[in-house]
Amino acid sequence: MPSPFPGMNPYLELPALWHEFHNRLIVAISDALTPYLQPRYYVAVETRTYMDDDNPELLVGIPDAIVLTASKAPVVPPATTATQTRLKQIRLPMPVEVKERYLEVREVGTHQVITVIEVLSPKNKRKGEGRTAYEKKRQRVLGSSSHLVESSSHLVEIDLLRENLPMPMIGVEETSDYRIVVSRATHRPMADLYEFQLKEAIPSFSLPFKPNDPELAVDLQAIVLGVYDRGSYQFRIDYHQPVPPPKLSEADQLWVDELLAPIRGA
Repeated sequence: MPSPFPGMNPYLELPALWHEFHNRLIVAISDALTPYLQPRYYVAVETRTYMDDDNPELLVGIPDAIVLTASKAPVVPPATTATQTRLKQIRLPMPVEVKERYLEVREVGTHQVITVIEVLSPKNKRKGEGRTAYEKKRQRVLGSSSHLVESSSHLVEIDLLRENLPMPMIGVEETSDYRIVVSRATHRPMADLYEFQLKEAIPSFSLPFKPNDPELAVDLQAIVLGVYDRGSYQFRIDYHQPVPPPKLSEADQLWVDELLAPIRGA
C-alpha cells in the first residue's frame, strides 16, 4: 500500500521513525542525483557531530528527604524518634554524541563543495545544542561571498517537520507546514522558498551548480515515496493512532480523518 498522503506523510515525523527515515532519505537523495551529476559532479555523504543531552526536556530530580532535628521541645523517648531519608532512583540528562548526515555536491577533480543539501532534524529546529550547531553551519554557508563564486557554496535546506520553529527567514509569515529553501551563492541574501501544506504534494525544487551549468529539477516527492516503500512504513505505521504533534487545525483534522477512513475501517 502506498502512502495515503499526497505529500509528506506526517506519521514519519514520529520520533520512533524519524531518525531512520532521515538516514534513508539522505541516501535516497544521493542515489537519485548521482546519475544526473556524473561525470562533472559527485555527491558526498558528510556527518556533523556535536554533544547534546539525551533528553533536553528532562528535569533533574531531587530526592525527597525528611529529617527531624532536635529542638527545644522536650526530649521524646527513643522508641518514638523518627529520622528517615527516603532513597529514590532518578535519571540525569547525560551528554551524548549526536551525528547528523547531510549531503555535499562536489566537483570531480577539485572536490570543491558546490551545493550543500540539508534535511532538517528535530534537534535542528528545537532550542538547544542541535539548533546552535546547525545555525552556525548555516551561517558559514550563507556568509560565503557571492562575489567569490569559485569559493562559495549554494544551500538547499529541506524542512519536512511541522513541529518547532523554522529556520530564520526575513519577511515570511510562518504559515506553511513544510518548506524547502534554495539559496544560490550568486543571489544572496535573496533565496527561493517553496512552501507547502500537509494536503499538498511536495514540490520539485531546482538544484544549482556552477555558473553556466543548467540547474537540475529534483522530484523530492518521488524520492520520499520510494523511501516509504523500501522502508516498509506501510506496515509499521498504525494509522489508527492520531497524527503526531503539533496538533492539527480543525480543518486539517477533518481532512485526515476522511483520508484515513478506508484504512481505519470507519
